[in-house]
Amino acid sequence: MEHLRQDDPARIGPYVPLAALDARDSGRPVPDRRYLARAADGDRTVLVCVPRPDADPARWAEEARQALRLSVPRFLPVAEAAYDPAGLPWYAAPYTPVLPLPAALAAHGGPLPERFVRALGAALADALAVAHAQGVTHAGVSPSAVLLTADGPWLAGFGAVRAAGPDGTARVGPAASEPGGLAPEQLTGGRPRPLGDVYGLGAVLSYASTGHVVPESAELPAALRPLITACLARDPAARPDAARLAAGLGAGAAGFPGPGTGAGTGPGPGAPEATVLDAAFPVPLPARVVAELVRQSAAALAAGLPLSTTVPTARG
Repeated sequence: MEHLRQDDPARIGPYVPLAALDARDSGRPVPDRRYLARAADGDRTVLVCVPRPDADPARWAEEARQALRLSVPRFLPVAEAAYDPAGLPWYAAPYTPVLPLPAALAAHGGPLPERFVRALGAALADALAVAHAQGVTHAGVSPSAVLLTADGPWLAGFGAVRAAGPDGTARVGPAASEPGGLAPEQLTGGRPRPLGDVYGLGAVLSYASTGHVVPESAELPAALRPLITACLARDPAARPDAARLAAGLGAGAAGFPGPGTGAGTGPGPGAPEATVLDAAFPVPLPARVVAELVRQSAAALAAGLPLSTTVPTARG
């Protein structure tokens, strides 16, 4: 969490920002400007997002409306979206303690454990496979679009690439995705397609396991190197689809359920019924990441609304 600055909005729809979710001075692009915010009556805390300055507000607002209608496991559950042309478009999701992937690496002190990276990739690939089967392309998979919670990852920043520029326009200036993390066909203005999401997920796995979106091949863990390298193929036809990638990642993770049994898609045939004692994500978060989530939760609970936005107590 980052303290608010003078250029941050004082109000976003019915919500009052309490803190910025992303580090401001890291130089790392983010898909949206993201805030922990609270309803003016103090009853609800949410994660609320507004477009980056270089995004087209109308296109961004349309992507937010599309996200409202999505039902994809591990996509950020957008609950509200609105756009007053006189102000900022915004969307909001229920708040749970959450860290962008770059913040998780910073908390951990470097690249994440290989077993966790494999489970993370399998869960996200499984989610993308569901989305692609529904005819939905995320079009913004990048390290900053991955949010870690105690129950595993979410994908946020839906449609960030589409909001940053229309199809056919080269995306060589400020972009919503990491440099080197956007599929080559999308850099030149190609329409986002499912195999572009796979390229983005390859960049996420590279970053999670090395700290670099485009590392040297030797930096990658040997067991993950073939899969990540295939994801980052310049030719989309040489990349695995999301379902194949989920299968490849899940098969190599001890104790990790295969596609269709993880990432919120339900148990496989013959599997025992889940109970509240079962972990929602099969590999524990690294301890320092958990500690950072706990700190954020405590800070969010302790944060008060600015005096100018608090609701006065009724007097009898």
